[in-house]
Amino acid sequence: MKNEPGDVFDAAQSQIKKIAGILNLPENILSQLLEPQRILEVSIPVRMDDGKIKLFKGYRSQFNDARGPFKGGIRFHEEVTREEVKALSAWMTWKTAVVNIPLGGGKGGVVVDPKKLSDRELEELSRGYLRAVSDFVGPDIDIPAPDAGTDPRIMGWMLDEYEKIMRRHIPGVITGKPLSIGGSAGRSYSTAQGGFYALLAAMKKVGLPTGATVAIQGFGNAGYNMAKILERAGYKIVSVSDSHGTATDCKNGLPVETLMQYKMKTGSVANYPGAEGSKELSCMEQDADILIPAALENSIHADNAELIKAKIILELANGPITPEADEILKQKGVLIIPDILANAGGVTVSYFEQVQNAYGYYWKEEEVLEKLEEVMTRSFEDVWMKKEEYKTDLRTGAYILAFSRVAQAMRDRGMV
Repeated sequence: MKNEPGDVFDAAQSQIKKIAGILNLPENILSQLLEPQRILEVSIPVRMDDGKIKLFKGYRSQFNDARGPFKGGIRFHEEVTREEVKALSAWMTWKTAVVNIPLGGGKGGVVVDPKKLSDRELEELSRGYLRAVSDFVGPDIDIPAPDAGTDPRIMGWMLDEYEKIMRRHIPGVITGKPLSIGGSAGRSYSTAQGGFYALLAAMKKVGLPTGATVAIQGFGNAGYNMAKILERAGYKIVSVSDSHGTATDCKNGLPVETLMQYKMKTGSVANYPGAEGSKELSCMEQDADILIPAALENSIHADNAELIKAKIILELANGPITPEADEILKQKGVLIIPDILANAGGVTVSYFEQVQNAYGYYWKEEEVLEKLEEVMTRSFEDVWMKKEEYKTDLRTGAYILAFSRVAQAMRDRGMV
């Protein structure tokens, strides 16, 4: 059965204990890696359009900053929990370490369905959240970014609110901003693009040819952009799902742009008129070479892992596979490209955005993508080497690499 939201941080802690044991980390380091350095819980009052004041609960978890300022997105979602935000901040710590950028890990969230708010209510909530955490963020402290339910427009409001508080321009406090106020070229699809580079590297290792079949679970920003990138590269997208249903066409493949237009019109990919065949199966059960979970955590669990036929799973979402499902898939011989590597393209280009903000000099899109490909390809090879060295799986190899880097920073700071 799918894990409950409260179990997410338990899973993150289990991973920490497992890797600490493999590396024989001292208790002084392990104890500091089991909980965030700081967790903020705030109440955000918003005057709704009917004139009533409604309180929204928000969080910011700052997990570890031994390697640099905390870094992580802010998600607006009705199922956000304190434990989820803590887990995501832990994963961000390992993510920045595995791609070797000088940042730590953080994460934020607000319990809200943003689709139920008017534009005015959404802006007031966004500015209110930033005001509530403003003493604890900054380009040298903690740098938020977009996540599920947020976007460049919301980041623009938050940046503006922070600069009003500080009475000066500080574009590096927020990444994922609109280009007009200091955003980076390529940032909007960087999570998917980085995942594509990691996938190419994995396919070379296992001998899977270009043009393989792909199923994508989740058709938001990351899933949609990944589908576009893969389609353009000659892959066949045979199945796509969202929270309301699945569209499948194993024979011809799904036209990505047409499918997105249908979703925008109807609210879902379900019942897409161009789909045919295998409709009775979920996205994850399709006979596809590659499965890309690109929605929320715990989407693949003990009840559906046995049904998966893919040879490679690229974790574009954070924590999409429960520990129980992970073991099942490993026994099946599925190569899993773990989230802390697979979706690190977003935070990597966020780091590039910070660098550009600091210099006041902005790169062309081609230069951003060239640098991103270099980081992702090198990081995949680093993880593969750890996998081979420890005779383990890619996920464990990625965590070994990340933990080693974080632990070394903690030692060098005297945090032991």
